[in-house]
Amino acid sequence: MGTYGSLEAAGPVLDALGDPTRRVILETLRTGGPCSVGVLAERVPVSRPAISQHLKVLGAVGLVRHESRGTRNIYRVHQAGLEELRSWLDQFWGDALQAYADHVERTARQTEEERT
Repeated sequence: MGTYGSLEAAGPVLDALGDPTRRVILETLRTGGPCSVGVLAERVPVSRPAISQHLKVLGAVGLVRHESRGTRNIYRVHQAGLEELRSWLDQFWGDALQAYADHVERTARQTEEERT
């Protein structure tokens, strides 16, 4: 069973990913690799200042990291930032697997009882 605490931990990441532009930015970084705000602005149809603000939110929840290269910052997906969300989502998978195992056990027990 999941706990409220794990939802609290995943909550900021879910909130950040609730914005479709931030999801597009994260997906663009995931598929296109590390890049600058300027390159992201070429790939995502929003202004550079908007990209910067979205990156700030994604960075605050640990989904992206950046490194300075001269006057530019290069942004990349930070996989560890997804751990809280992954852990929370895995609870659903664990619950589903447990429900399936319980069903199989009940069915086997009923089949055995019908044979005797």
